[in-house]
Amino acid sequence: MAFLRVHFRIFFILTVLVSIIFSCARRGRPEGGPKDEDKPIMVKTDPAFKSIHFDEDEIKIYFDEFIKLKDVTSQLIISPPLKYPPVISPQGTPSKKITIKIKDTLQENTTYTFNFGQSIIDNTEGNVLDNFKYIFSTGDYIDSLEVSGTIKDAFDFKMIENPTLMLYPIVENFNDSIIYNEKPMYVGSTLDSVNWNISNIKAGKYLLVALNDNSKNYKFNPKEDKIGFHSTYISVPTDNTYNISLFNEILPFKLPTKPKEVAKGHIIYGYEGDASDFKVKLLSEITNEFKSISTFDQQKDTLHYWFKNYEKDSILMTASKKIVLDTVIIKLRAEEIDSLKIGASSQGTLHLRDTFKIASNVPMVKVDTTKIYFIDKDSMQVPYQVVVSKNKNRLIFDFDKKEQNKYNLALFPGAITDFYGVQNDTLNVSFTTKKSTSYSSLFLKINNVKSYPIIIHLIDDKGKVIEKKYADKAREYQFENLLPSRYKVRIIYDTNKNKKWDTGNFLLNQQPEEVYYFENVINAKPNFYFNETFTVN
Repeated sequence: MAFLRVHFRIFFILTVLVSIIFSCARRGRPEGGPKDEDKPIMVKTDPAFKSIHFDEDEIKIYFDEFIKLKDVTSQLIISPPLKYPPVISPQGTPSKKITIKIKDTLQENTTYTFNFGQSIIDNTEGNVLDNFKYIFSTGDYIDSLEVSGTIKDAFDFKMIENPTLMLYPIVENFNDSIIYNEKPMYVGSTLDSVNWNISNIKAGKYLLVALNDNSKNYKFNPKEDKIGFHSTYISVPTDNTYNISLFNEILPFKLPTKPKEVAKGHIIYGYEGDASDFKVKLLSEITNEFKSISTFDQQKDTLHYWFKNYEKDSILMTASKKIVLDTVIIKLRAEEIDSLKIGASSQGTLHLRDTFKIASNVPMVKVDTTKIYFIDKDSMQVPYQVVVSKNKNRLIFDFDKKEQNKYNLALFPGAITDFYGVQNDTLNVSFTTKKSTSYSSLFLKINNVKSYPIIIHLIDDKGKVIEKKYADKAREYQFENLLPSRYKVRIIYDTNKNKKWDTGNFLLNQQPEEVYYFENVINAKPNFYFNETFTVN
């Protein structure tokens, strides 16, 4: 019995030791328990929060737990903006303290706001301290007025992240060019994807502007920034909220680079802005055999000038847009023309709503339909009409597409002749069509339209406009042969009746034409007919 008691005592001691060891090993990795969802809490600041008569060059902000700064360079909004950005630490390492070293001379009698946006997160769970602000004044009091409102993209459904809202005081010698050259007096940011706020401002009259501000310099650069603005100056204090729409301006027309030769008989002009009325003209002496053609690139802002039967080593040209903009001599060194390349717009499947096209990299000047062979699955000739596009780089085939059919199209040598007289090699294309039950149809009515005409866009889940409708009165709109997808509907109030959406212009005080998206998503399924009635709010 004594022997058993000894063994039991040893077994008991070992069990306790193992339990303690495993307990210690699990300490620090508790399983179960509630997840820490608490945001960091500021416990004190030095100088004190909302200090007045501020004259320090360093600020320390203390928190109740270890925090990290994430994307603080892009997230931090300082109002009014500083000429030299402050040094913020720590960067990338956990700490219970943020230090701000001010490198600029502060304005007198001014309230400053440091809004950290979404940049302060706790070190363990990543909980964000939303829009934390540190505020102080160099004067006798803290300005407490504010302005708020909503913001959206003027045309696109998806809004850009973190636009900047800005106020410029209307004082003596104020002019609108200030947005290009100077920083605003006050800056604010969005509270979420829609609502914005600018706080701690003083009473006065202001210009209200919004930018996506890609360079983070608080200045409007039309080449890279979207802009939105309120059409009239606002007065603070106010009970009004202000709705802003962001848009890209059309850039002033410009020839940023000199024209260049890319192949023999092929010169390109790159441009910026609206190219309507943009033309190029040859000034060099030519023979009667000389031929030329100009086309605009549909993918990029480029004018192509094609010419032949010209043997000199340079060419003199002008570029004009109602008036002559540039005159230039272009050295000609290329020895070979562009090789003709053609290809089909569809391979495999041609959907019933699509148009079959043949694309060319060189302008097409002649089509010989006797060298085009087009048959269906029964080897029957397919009646068709073929049209050369305005830009002479597409052959558009118009034919009666039959469902669940197979087609073969052959372009034999000589079917296409390009600008230089080069003819195509043989091209064979096969494609099929699907059953009509593979598609759906939408019958749409729109109520409460405030004015006509309107443009209706049906947009797929990739943001592509599938079909457009134009209406000058209320009616039903029919969209047929739709592929299974999730569709949205956009309407444009075509105020100037030019059948396209027109953007805004800040200096002209011109707002973009109004665009409205319906929140309802149309989930198109095969072999389904949708009747939808949308109401404009």
